[in-house]
Parts: sequence; C-alpha cells; structure tokens
Amino acid sequence: MPLKSKKDVDFKSTKDPYAQREAEKYENPIPSRELILLALEQAGKPLSRVDIADAFALDNEENLEALRRRLRAMERDGQLLFNRSQQYCLVNNKDLIVGRIIGHADGFGFVRPDDGSDDLYLSPREMNPLLHNDRAMVRIAGIDKKGRREGAVVEILERNTHQIVGRLYKEDGFIYVVPDNKNIAQTVLVQKGGAGKAKQGQIVIAEIVEQPTKLRQPIGRIIEVLGDHLAPGMEIEMAIRAHELPHIWPEELLEEIKTLSAEVPEAAKENRVDLRNIPLVTIDGEDARDFDDAVYCKKTPKGWKLLVAIADVSHYVQVNSELDKEAKKRSTSVYFPEQVIPMLPEILSNGLCSLNPNVDRLCMVCELLIDAQGLVLRTKFYEAVMRSHARLTYTEVASMLVDGDKGLAEKYKPLMPHLRELYALYNVMRIQRELRGAMDFDTQETRIVFGKDRKIEKIIPVVRNDAHKLIEEFMITANSAAARYLNAKKIPRLLRIHDGPSVDKLLNLKTFLGELGLKFGGGVNPSPLDYMHLVDSIKDRPDAHLIQTVLLRSMSQAVYSPDTKGHFGLALEAYAHFTSPIRRYPDLLVHRAIRHCLSGKKVEAFVYGMPDMVLLGEQCSAYERRADEATRDVVSWLKCEYMMDKIGEEFPGIISAVTSFGFFVELADIFVEGLVHISNLGQDYFHFDPTSHQLKGERTGMNFRLGDSVKIRVARVDLDEKKMDFELLQKQGSAKTADGSGKVKKKRRKK
Repeated sequence: MPLKSKKDVDFKSTKDPYAQREAEKYENPIPSRELILLALEQAGKPLSRVDIADAFALDNEENLEALRRRLRAMERDGQLLFNRSQQYCLVNNKDLIVGRIIGHADGFGFVRPDDGSDDLYLSPREMNPLLHNDRAMVRIAGIDKKGRREGAVVEILERNTHQIVGRLYKEDGFIYVVPDNKNIAQTVLVQKGGAGKAKQGQIVIAEIVEQPTKLRQPIGRIIEVLGDHLAPGMEIEMAIRAHELPHIWPEELLEEIKTLSAEVPEAAKENRVDLRNIPLVTIDGEDARDFDDAVYCKKTPKGWKLLVAIADVSHYVQVNSELDKEAKKRSTSVYFPEQVIPMLPEILSNGLCSLNPNVDRLCMVCELLIDAQGLVLRTKFYEAVMRSHARLTYTEVASMLVDGDKGLAEKYKPLMPHLRELYALYNVMRIQRELRGAMDFDTQETRIVFGKDRKIEKIIPVVRNDAHKLIEEFMITANSAAARYLNAKKIPRLLRIHDGPSVDKLLNLKTFLGELGLKFGGGVNPSPLDYMHLVDSIKDRPDAHLIQTVLLRSMSQAVYSPDTKGHFGLALEAYAHFTSPIRRYPDLLVHRAIRHCLSGKKVEAFVYGMPDMVLLGEQCSAYERRADEATRDVVSWLKCEYMMDKIGEEFPGIISAVTSFGFFVELADIFVEGLVHISNLGQDYFHFDPTSHQLKGERTGMNFRLGDSVKIRVARVDLDEKKMDFELLQKQGSAKTADGSGKVKKKRRKK
C-alpha cells in the first residue's frame, strides 16, 4: 500500500508497509526506500546518515551498514542527493533530472531522462567528464540555439563504462586507444607501462583506471589483445567488448545449475493442470533453437478457446539466485548473425525451458475465451505441464493453411483441425486489430547468408507470411491479457509502454503532410487509427514508402516502465511482455508477478515494490538498446566488409535519410546503406529542410528527398568507421548526370 506523508510520525514505532517484502528479499531487513523517502519529506530538511539511523532506531553495526548501502543505492538511482554538508536530501524533480547519457561521435551528448520526457542536450564541455551510458543528475541550464533543452551536470551517479575496445595507436611517445564505439568521442590515453605486448593497429581492450574529468581524458591500461583488424569473427568480439555485454557464465552459476537434469523432475509436475494430451504446437523459424511459446485452439459455441502456453522459466530461475543475478545482468539475449549470447544457460534456454516436441515441459498458460467477432471475453492464467505435439515452422504452416499443401497436410493430419481453427481465429482477430487501429507498417527485414570463412555470400529479404502474423497476433493478445490481469491485481509490475508522438514531432509531421496535400486527423491528439487511415489512403501513391517512413519516424521508442500509459502503436490501453521469458528479463518479472497472484499471497508480500520496478524498467530498456546497438554495429561492419570488393561499381538505390551534410542511400536488392556527401551534389548551395526531409538547391531548385530513387557509385568503404561513401551518378527523372554532360562539381560548403 502506498505511503502518505503525515505530520509528526514516530518512525521508531511506525510499521513499514513493505516490511514483508523486505524480509523476503534480505536476511537483515531495514526500512524500505519508501519509508526513508517519507522520513525525509516529513523532516523538510536534509538529514545525515546518523539522523536517519536515529529516526528508525537503528543502532547495531549490521543495520547501520545495510542502511549505508541502501542510501548509496538510492543516491546512485537518483532518488536522493548527497550534498556538500554530507547530508541526504530529496531530489526536486522540477529542477533536477536523472537519466542516462547518450554520447555522440562529435563530442556533444544527450541525457535520456528516466521519466521518459524529452532528451536534454549536453554541450561538449558538459560531456568532458562523462562517457556514453553513464547515469547523471542534471539541471536545466536553458534553451540552445536549436530550441532544445540544454542540461548542466550536477552529479555523476553511476559509471557504466569500465572497459573500451578499440584500435591501439603509438604516436610521438604517446599510446592511446580510439574506441570502436562511436558514441564515445574521447580517446583513452594508455598509462605508462600499460600497453603490454599490444602492437600498433591491433584491436585491444583497455580497462579504464581513471574516469574522465572536466580537464582530462580517460586513462586506461591494456588488459587483452583481441587480434588483428580483419580476423574472422572479430566484429562480434569487438561488439561484445565495446558494449560490455556479459558473455561468460560465472563459476557460481555453473555450480548452481549442476543439479539440473535434462528431464523435468516428477515432483515439479505436481499441482499443475495436465495439458499433455492437448495438441499444443510450437511455430517458429527454421533456424530457431529455443521455443518459448506453444498454441492450441478449438471452436466453442460462442467462438473459440485459445491456449497460449509459455515456458515456465520462473520455476527454475528463483529470485536472487545466481541464475537470476546473471539473467538480470544480461536482461536480454543478443542475436548476432549466426551467433547468440543467451540470457540463460543452454541447459535451460535450449533444454528444460524450451518447449521441445514430445517431452514434458512446465509452462504458464494464458487461456482466452474469444467470441465470434474476435473480442476477448474471459482470461485465465494457470501453471501447467504440457507436451508439444509438433515443432512446426512458419513456412510449413503457411504452406498448409494458405497454399493448401496436401503432402504436409497429410503429414500433420491429426493437427490440421486445430491449425485451421487457429487460422480462422487469426482472421477475425485481424479484423479487430484493424478496427482499433493497431499499426501495421510494411517494413523490410533482411538476413545475412554466410559462405566460407564467415564471408557474406548474400543479403536476402525476410518474407513475412500469414503464419508469422498469426503467431504475432496471438502473442500480442496474451501479452495484453497479462497486463490487464496484473493491473486488476494492483501488483507492482513491469509494462511495455509506447507513447504517442511528441508535440514537436507531430507539428513537423503535419507540416510535411500538408506540403503533400494530405490531411492528418486527430488534431493535437491523433490516435493509432488516424495513422492507419492515412496509410490506407496513400497505398497507391508513388511516394507511399516515403510517407510511411516519415510516419514511423514520428513515433516514440517503446520502453519498460511500471507506469500505465498504454501502447500507442498497438492501440492497447495495457501491454506487457509475457511470451518470451527465455530471452527477456521483463517477461520473467511478469511471470513472477502472475505466479504471486496465483499463490493467493498479499500484494504487499511481493518481492518487488514500485521503486524496484522503476529501476528494473530503466535497466531493461537500457540493456535492450545496448543489445540493439551491438547487433547494429556487427551488421554494419559485415556489410562494409561485403562491399569492400565492390568499390567503383554502380547501383540503383533509394534515399533512406536526409541530413544537413548529405543523404543516405539504401541500395536496391543488397540492402546496404551509404552516404552521398553534400559536396557531391553539383555547383549549388543546398539548404536542408528537416520538416520536408529534403535538400534543395538554391540556384537550380534541384532537390533530394527521402524516398527518391537515385543511381550511385561506391566510392569508399571504411571498416573502422563502419561507413560507406557513395558518389551520385543520377537522380531518377533528372537530366543531370555524372558523366560530364550535365553535372558539375559543387563547392564545399563552409561549416
């Protein structure tokens, strides 16, 4: 239950409403964070650690040490500020903002606030003592020339970069490392005698021994030489180290999982609903190795009964166990091309927690009764034991249900009635999805195909069929049901939230659409349905891809948070991640909350409180971004390597992004991206219009806009920077070419 401030509360005799939660989490429980914050609020002034200890009558050495650690943690998490008088005070959220640092290669940076508000700009001077991914408390210092909120650093709360991977250079008696991570602008100066046997140009790992200050760059020492620059697999090794991805299982964890066997113990199957005779099936990609979810559907008089069975990871990964500590540390599995860093060890991810066919597995089931119109009537959660009746692929299911493959239908004859009901249910739920306005943009995903020595053979598009969409729809339905269930129980839980467009992005979007003669409904608060109405209205336009890209870029980024803000993109009032606990820590937290509710225990006894969920949400969101950035680095490096022998070749492409210094082009059919610099656009002065996403020539009126078709030549490939430079040969529909007959060189614009 929430704490409320009261005058003259005697905290020595006050019962902590979260005492049971604290007792379950710690052997030596002390006052909860909530109670400490209330004590400071009532005091109305900063308090020293001794003052706080006296307020709660904490006197033995063990309790005082626990209090010290808790106060330091609250300070690190931005809940408290430790002033120069060695006292703790509350953070005034109106004046001070806590967030994560996002660095930029050009030296400036941003603070991404924990509360989800707009980023604050940090000048290069403010960024001097910071590294990408640090956490800091800043104050709003003003508004910069571009109209952005500008921050000034008040306190660095947490250092999150302890190692840097990069190339080692020796010049003029100095040894330094240039980080591979382009979010880090500072080079690392290697301390005297700290280079070891590392040679010029090698890829190394530098341990930060002194963090940067306002006056000095970071100082480090070489702790590992990864090897030479172009060694096979080096790109993944560099990404793992550059983003500090945990990838080695601790000895304590390996010792803990020694007791696990390949089979589910009989005792674990007791007191569970037995679904082993229900023909649940998994449907995944051909290369999938872990199977989180299985589905089953049958017709009912009013519609359908859908079972979504999810691997019961929370049974095996107990709170504060070594498995749990490492899973929280990793937060997500990281998927590189043809290599995975899993969140859980293989005995769980590919074994006990994977819903492999024809073996008993523990699961958490979301049972849904759905009417003939595709609306959910009733939801029920329960623990069960199941046995997957088949491991199906998306290709097989689409072949049977959409293409009518008789051979496959015969092979899976006993399952066909249930598969057909799954497809029938999907089709009516698809209508509901469209009616509520859930977004369904036509985006293109790709897959890298390797040949010998891990060299890219080709890059191919991934085609999504109805089987992909069917599973996606049922997973969304189960995730939404989990969120509604936990909201109704009023238990601390982690949700997946997705805000609508910000005021600035919405204004820019409407200006852009207005120039194209398009109207965007919804006024100042457009709904997802307004977005999809617009998408439907532009399907036959030649610039539909351009408009859809701009619509996508107006969206906010989805994050994890205990706040009930809904999911704008899916047009849902509540949404959680429940269906992938093998590879996502937030899903595991949701399972624990559901299990707690099913046990009948009081909400106050749940091992997590709302402050815990706030911090876990911020961490899981940050680690999700970390995994995405690491994967993107690897893919960019591989694509650059793929293009190394194509310098001088010509390709058609589409302008995929426009900036003040040029535009990026994605090449048709091979799906790689490079920059056409503004200096390559002819003798004209080009103005960048961010609202209309175009560069426009002052004299010629020639413009280059997002979505335009162009022809380019590959001019340069830089593996270190993971970038490609293109020369513009021709813009589709333009008489200006690069063969000397029409196109002339442009003077370089001053910056």
